[in-house]
Amino acid sequence: MSIERTLAPWQPQLLSVLRFMAGLEILQHGTAKILHFPTVAQMANLPIGSLSWVGGIIELVGGTLMVIGLFTRPTAFILCGFTAVAYFMVHASKSFFPILNGGELAVLYCFVFLYLVAAGPGPWSVDAARGKA
Repeated sequence: MSIERTLAPWQPQLLSVLRFMAGLEILQHGTAKILHFPTVAQMANLPIGSLSWVGGIIELVGGTLMVIGLFTRPTAFILCGFTAVAYFMVHASKSFFPILNGGELAVLYCFVFLYLVAAGPGPWSVDAARGKA
């Protein structure tokens, strides 16, 4: 039996796992910036209203929505754009290559969220439970 036939039936559930994990990963940026947990020195004491603080709010709210799978497509669209902007504002000016400018995660987040805009939340989500997947 091929690996494709073995895993193919699990594709919808794995989409939910991808959404959940991407949400958790972006959520931790928001909790570090806004809730100061976990403590990350460069994310501590951001001035309220600063660009980094606003980014933290987007990460906190967007990450939470992605984890539970609520309003997944519009949230993924916003997070896709957010991570693209973060890449160009923070990383791209340092080097053309993401490996050299530290922007690999921002690029990966951008394309994972773009995929989720098209693919939706998967079956393990609030959207699916509401019949809105």
